[in-house]
Amino acid sequence: MEPTGHVGRVGAGVRPGHGIIPAVSNSDRASIELTPAGIPASLRPFFQDCVFESVNPETDAFTVIERTLSCGNRRELRWLFHRYPRRQLAAFVRDAGWWRIPPHRFYYWLNLFGITDYRQSDYPRIWPH
Repeated sequence: MEPTGHVGRVGAGVRPGHGIIPAVSNSDRASIELTPAGIPASLRPFFQDCVFESVNPETDAFTVIERTLSCGNRRELRWLFHRYPRRQLAAFVRDAGWWRIPPHRFYYWLNLFGITDYRQSDYPRIWPH
């Protein structure tokens, strides 16, 4: 995989559809512990604002996708890509990523999904420089 260059450079580096989830290592082959609803238990620290056991991957898909793309490790991301269609994940990044995902991860996902046009803030910049 080529280096991606500057963080703000969208579309540089990896070709869309390639390298989304890194190769499986031996440590990743271990099964992941899931809640009764089917969410990785290791995501619990990122759901402190709600009762984790009541999070439903269907009805709370927006929140589950947001927290996993923002904070998930390799196993959790692999689970996410198996759980939700790629189209739904790319749509989340394109439509809500600019304000829901930390910038360094947002640009990473833009690059890996091959997204060049995405929703940006409607607010003018406060500081013009």
